[in-house]
Amino acid sequence: MTNANEARQHRPIAVSPDEAARLAGIGRTTLYAALAKGDLPSIKIGTRRLIRVDAIRDWLARNEGET
Repeated sequence: MTNANEARQHRPIAVSPDEAARLAGIGRTTLYAALAKGDLPSIKIGTRRLIRVDAIRDWLARNEGET
């Protein structure tokens, strides 16, 4: 197995809202507003809210041209 494959396997597929905001380079308030509006989907497992990394990428791509 190559180092690139190992790194890819250890990447999370879902992250907490705080980590999602950090990854997207936005504030927590902006991220929570997107969650509340339903623009950014999330998953709730027990008391934990998770956001799929793919959903973050899709959301950023959809909002790429907005100012």
